[in-house]
Amino acid sequence: MAHENIFVFCPFPLQSGQKIYIDGGPRYGDWEVIEATERKLKLRCPHSGREVEWDPFCYFVEQRTQSWPRKE
Repeated sequence: MAHENIFVFCPFPLQSGQKIYIDGGPRYGDWEVIEATERKLKLRCPHSGREVEWDPFCYFVEQRTQSWPRKE
């Protein structure tokens, strides 16, 4: 059996109170996790205060130390 390069993506178990930065896509930017369950993520934008609820979509890529929220 041949070995192939495989990309493995694991859902990240976000928790309330975490501050995250999404690097790209329509959800781009800074968010604070308000609530996280297996079925839904509720996030708040620190700039506008806008709250959104989405199906889970976050996958861990890397952890950085940076200022938060970033300037718009």
